[in-house]
Amino acid sequence: MGAFEGELAVVVGAGVAGSAAARVLLAEGATVRVSESGTARAGLAELRAEGIEVLEGGHAPGHLDGATLVVPSPGVPPRADILTWARERGIQVWGEMELGARLARAPYLAVTGTNGKTTTTGMLAACLRAAGLDAVACGNIGRPFPTAAREPHDALVVEVSSFQLATQTSFHPRVSMLLNLAQDHLDWHGSFDAYAAAKARIFALQGSGDVHVGNLDDEAAAAISRSATCEVRWFTVGEAPDDGAGFRDGRLTAGWSGADLGALAVDTPAMRADAAAAATAAHAFGAGDDAIAEGIGSFAPEPHRGESVATVDEVRFVDNSKATNPHATIAAVGEVHGVVLIAGGDAKGIDLSPLASLAPRLAGVIAIGSSAGEVRAAFEGRVPVRDAASIEEATRLAFAMASAGGTVLLAPACASWDMFRDYAERGDRFAAAARALEKQDART
Repeated sequence: MGAFEGELAVVVGAGVAGSAAARVLLAEGATVRVSESGTARAGLAELRAEGIEVLEGGHAPGHLDGATLVVPSPGVPPRADILTWARERGIQVWGEMELGARLARAPYLAVTGTNGKTTTTGMLAACLRAAGLDAVACGNIGRPFPTAAREPHDALVVEVSSFQLATQTSFHPRVSMLLNLAQDHLDWHGSFDAYAAAKARIFALQGSGDVHVGNLDDEAAAAISRSATCEVRWFTVGEAPDDGAGFRDGRLTAGWSGADLGALAVDTPAMRADAAAAATAAHAFGAGDDAIAEGIGSFAPEPHRGESVATVDEVRFVDNSKATNPHATIAAVGEVHGVVLIAGGDAKGIDLSPLASLAPRLAGVIAIGSSAGEVRAAFEGRVPVRDAASIEEATRLAFAMASAGGTVLLAPACASWDMFRDYAERGDRFAAAARALEKQDART
């Protein structure tokens, strides 16, 4: 008998997470209905063929008739009409994390924060695998948590967004992490306080025997981590604390043993923070120093997170399209000088003015997308700013502004949805435009 036998579950949204939730509910005995706001979304025919009712073209109150459970996709805001209707009818509303938590067969570790989640999740899973565990990365990283929760693994490493944390009441990781905290997704949460409160839910159910890992270098995140009622351990990019990881002379160091855990293949401030966090969490879960060093040493970051994609006339082009808020963009620039920054897009309700702190390290700025005016306002009078109507034009203009030995950096501080399918398409087109300049080997 399945865990949801006799339930009539309505899944809101038929994207990757929603489709996975629908299939998991069906496999666990529920009758499943999907309410999809769009039309002709890929994969709907497959869901119907599997025995799932699909209602597309917009949500309606009738979609909830007979429902005992509603599972919204992560991007559905809590104030969405269909969720309001569900609550008014007294129907349970569970998020993806809640569904996975109720089905999990293995202990799990959870990673959240404004930036660095995917890299840290991947590093942590690599450390656990090096320790001999069947560990899989899942959640917001691409493989849905409810799907992985039903599989026979030794451990799950779950990347968790603020959207997913906001709609759970049973999520109980053995080890949790809050990597950092800065303004993001205010259009979804409504305020920074609500966003921060959602992040804090990662350790809400943790207690004796559990560990939360916090960031000594991020004041806002550390204040939240200190409120955890379980044991709290710390990471830093400075000297390692006794129970956490840090850096000495450019090498990752274990404070608990003093061991040298190695140098990083990609050595940036953001990558150092992610590695120290992953090492601290892996140790908290029981991995030894050798496994941690092997896992982090062998890890290759996902694309669009600071990779060099071309060099033309001694100008380096760097794709950090995943930098979708000012905090990430500031970290992407780091201490490098002579940078021409390409920034702008869908700002998600975030104030872009903190980007102005980068001015002393920039040679110029190319503003793109719907927030181009806000980008321009942050930098005008401080560094040269030009507008571009496309990523290809932005790449050409940035190249013209750059000096030999300089860097053209795509780190937009914004989401991509106003101009692109996603951040990956934005990064791919930037890389293609840079490589086209490389072939021309001439400035335009």
